[in-house]
Parts: sequence; C-alpha cells; structure tokens
Amino acid sequence: MFQYGTNVKKAKGILENNTFDLIILDITLPDGNGFDFCKYVKENTEIPVIFLTAKDEEEDVVLGLNLGAEDYVIKPFRTRELISRINNILKRFNDNNKLQSGNVTVDVEAKRIYVKNTEIGFTALEYKILILLFNNINKTVTREQILDKIWDVAGNFVNDNTLTVYIKRIREKLGEDDVIKTIKGIGYRVDK
Repeated sequence: MFQYGTNVKKAKGILENNTFDLIILDITLPDGNGFDFCKYVKENTEIPVIFLTAKDEEEDVVLGLNLGAEDYVIKPFRTRELISRINNILKRFNDNNKLQSGNVTVDVEAKRIYVKNTEIGFTALEYKILILLFNNINKTVTREQILDKIWDVAGNFVNDNTLTVYIKRIREKLGEDDVIKTIKGIGYRVDK
C-alpha cells in the first residue's frame, strides 16, 4: 500500500490505521521534523525507515542513522539506486526476522537472542553490536564500522578498548556457541 502524508500529524494518523513495509521520510515537514517522526516510528513499530532529503550535513546523516533509520539518501538521487536500496532493506526485513549462525538465533522482530533455544539476556549496546554483525553475515565488519554505529547509543563515547570489552562480554554470554570470529587487525565476522 502506498500512502502519502504531507505533515507529521497526517502521517501519524495514516500510520495508526494502516500497515506498511517501509517508510520514506523527509526531514523538513510543515508541522515538525522527520527526525521526531522517525523516533516515533522506531519507538512504536518495527517498520524500516529511509530518509530521502536534501539535508546533506554530516550531523543530519549521523542523527538520522542513530535514530534507527536503515538508510539516508541525499537529494538529488538516482531512481534505480533508491529502488535497489529499498529492495535490499525490504529483503532484509522480510526474510531475516530470524538470523542464525550455528546454535545462535537472533529474533529481529522480538529483539531476542537464543542459544540452543534458550534466551540469553543482552544489554542494549551488546544487542546492537551483535545485530550489526548478524545483519552482515559472511562479511567482515571493521572495528571502525562498529564504533561508528554504536557511538552514543548509551549516551557515552564508546572507544576502541570499550568495544573490546563488549565483544568479550558478548562471547561470554554466547558461551561455547560463540559465533563471532576475530579478523585480526580488521574487525569481526559472523558466518552463516
């Protein structure tokens, strides 16, 4: 279903009464801003969000991604590229409600992690790191990429040493079923 909302109030009403696979959102809106609406969407739904906007300042891009948007596309944009980005996000959300590697399963929709069907508790930051690795299965995620994604999630700067501690805690929680491989001098990888 395609719906078009011209302001935050109308968009909230449409969102409450319909089901959507994806939201494409601008930042500049007549009665508010897209950042606040994105925050509202992420707090109340599991719908992926793409910002499509002329606002190209680094601070805006970082804020949009930190609010949980799956992508940030700057106008002017190429239509085929946007469609490809949309398809990739939809595929990830529709096909990957459960991500698995070995005996570790991540239920993306429920935000839960299981080892051999036993739920394991993770802090918000540990979960964010693990989900980043699982969303990039079979790809090496550099330490810099992880630090960039988790920066300020907990309201604090996360440095390289802190990341090492978090990876260690995640591995301890996964126990013998740890699926995180260290790629020496580069980062980490989870294989299918």
